[in-house]
Amino acid sequence: MNAQLSYQPHWVREDFVDFILQKIKPTFAWKRILAEVTGVQSLSKDMVLLTLKPNKNFDIAAVRAGQSILLTLMIHGVYHQRSYSIIDVTAQGEIRLGIKVQGLVSSAAQLLHVGDSLEISQAQGDFVLHQGSQAALLIASGSGITAIYSLLQQAIAQNLKEVHVVYFNRDEIFHSEMAALAEQYPQVKYHFFNTTQQKQHLTVELLAERVPDFQTMQAYACGHHAMMRQAQEIYQQCNAASNFHQEFFQPVQIEQSSEAQPISFRRAQQEFIATTNLLSSAEEAGLRPQHGCRMGVCNRCSCTKVSGVTKNLLTGEIDDQPNQAIKLCVSQALSPVTIDL
Repeated sequence: MNAQLSYQPHWVREDFVDFILQKIKPTFAWKRILAEVTGVQSLSKDMVLLTLKPNKNFDIAAVRAGQSILLTLMIHGVYHQRSYSIIDVTAQGEIRLGIKVQGLVSSAAQLLHVGDSLEISQAQGDFVLHQGSQAALLIASGSGITAIYSLLQQAIAQNLKEVHVVYFNRDEIFHSEMAALAEQYPQVKYHFFNTTQQKQHLTVELLAERVPDFQTMQAYACGHHAMMRQAQEIYQQCNAASNFHQEFFQPVQIEQSSEAQPISFRRAQQEFIATTNLLSSAEEAGLRPQHGCRMGVCNRCSCTKVSGVTKNLLTGEIDDQPNQAIKLCVSQALSPVTIDL
């Protein structure tokens, strides 16, 4: 009796399908979000405007002003990621990003050319404008203007009754565009400080002079750490911290703890000692928790702190409550900590 041979189908691997699709067009993919570089324009001596055309897997309709995307680039044979604020989405469905040289990924991204392709993420982040028409204060320094310029455009579209923009930069990136918007829309009040000509810093006196009722406004800040710290302190001193929202665009500065703390990943039954942020300490111990931007933006490393005391390295906030959501990349242990991972 002859044995009957039958074909047993197997699921086709996604990476194989993508390999075939990309032979047809570099941005074709089954599920991955790939984008083609369609424009590279200089904004200053160390910042470029990068325009990307994503494939159909990117949800353009879900993009909200102030959000960001992760760029994934292979550098020396290793994939690296970094988060960048979306300036806007064009009528042609293209994403515009402002990229300043300030790290490994940014330096590589500035070398991209029209026609290159790369992997990106969906839009992410909760640095978005409030609902309604309440007045807003937008504060920016340096390349933080990319997120703030996006929020300004949304504030105008949303018909906020008043919008103040306080902007510090040595380069006049988007200065003429925002000055034109202030000229066109009476509700926009624009305060620009060229820091090469005027050594002005953010102070409560400056805000009180330029924006007299700033404490009552929803405030959004993005920029250098020194400016962000000052803005945060001003709103805390004015008992208006609940009105303050912030977005950091630079990787968090790792702080050395005065005391090493034992950390337990409960589900994995893994323990290690932390002296820096929890993500870096876990990696130094040979663990590989999920992560993305390493800046507290993308939420990929979010998890539940079951017990212990942690400090948010961006805000300085101390969390001593059990069963709280934290981000490993911007959290440092101040006591023994148990995490639900």
